[in-house]
Amino acid sequence: MHDILIIGAGPVGLACAIEAKHHDLTACVIEKGALVNSIVGYPANMEFFSTPELIEIGGYPFPVHGYKPTREEAIEYYRGVAQREALDIRLYDRVRTVAGERGGFTISTDKGEHTARTIVVATGFFDQPNALDVPGADLPKVTHYYREPYPYIRQRVAVIGAKNSAAKAALDCYRHGAEVSLIVRSATLSDSIKYWIRPDLENRIKEGSIRAHFNTTVEEIRPASLLVSGADGTHEIENDWVLAMTGYRPDFPFLEAIGVTFADDGFRTPVFDETTFETARRGVYIAGTVCGGYRTNRWFIENGRFHAQQITRHIAGERTERIHFDTMHWKTEE
Repeated sequence: MHDILIIGAGPVGLACAIEAKHHDLTACVIEKGALVNSIVGYPANMEFFSTPELIEIGGYPFPVHGYKPTREEAIEYYRGVAQREALDIRLYDRVRTVAGERGGFTISTDKGEHTARTIVVATGFFDQPNALDVPGADLPKVTHYYREPYPYIRQRVAVIGAKNSAAKAALDCYRHGAEVSLIVRSATLSDSIKYWIRPDLENRIKEGSIRAHFNTTVEEIRPASLLVSGADGTHEIENDWVLAMTGYRPDFPFLEAIGVTFADDGFRTPVFDETTFETARRGVYIAGTVCGGYRTNRWFIENGRFHAQQITRHIAGERTERIHFDTMHWKTEE
């Protein structure tokens, strides 16, 4: 029986496993995808907004070639840390059910069964996109994940969204020969767009290189076009591909299934002890982005990695004191 079973092998899940080891607790990490699966899904050569020291785990320095780490450097860093710590990680294995109580949980996965005294859920949110609830949203030309511009060379690309992910995808596709339309539900671009990205996008819109449709919603996605509506009525946009950069959310059905409850605050914020991160189901803890519910900009690697210390100290029977995370800035990255 493991002392801790950790669900999710992202940076926060790995930090939990390292802290468990440092407290002489046995830990097993179950991950439904690849190691640091969310980062693997980021755009190729993406640069983090954070500097490397802010996303280090386990006390290991994070060397980078530039000022900020790239996607590839981050994957290699976390892979190296996991290898150095000899963490017990089971990849491509999805947790299906959790039975039992604190001190004796049984966890069933696609590949077998595990027992553990406690459980830490660090599943993040990147695997659950906010779907477009319109006809045609399931067409093959629609994706919620932008990887690189090359498939879209000389293609008509619609980017849906107004934040950083949408801005970067629109600019990248435009610079690699795509005909880009930016569809924004609000009247303006989001204030969260980084200061070094926003002027570039605004200038491309102003000169007509990227066609922006503000106060516009998508009504239907068709094989060769989009039907959109705005202040000037409903019209059709010729289109080959749709990049729906509409954000992501935690896996709420899974959280509910394992006994996590939610506050009635409009954000589906999980109910948990803010010192220990234990949920209403005793012995089940949550860590990282999943703690924020719909407010996925509240927790991230920079502050979520410290959840590992609070959780493992409590499991180890040590005294824990609340860290005032609200003094840290919130991320505006989507």
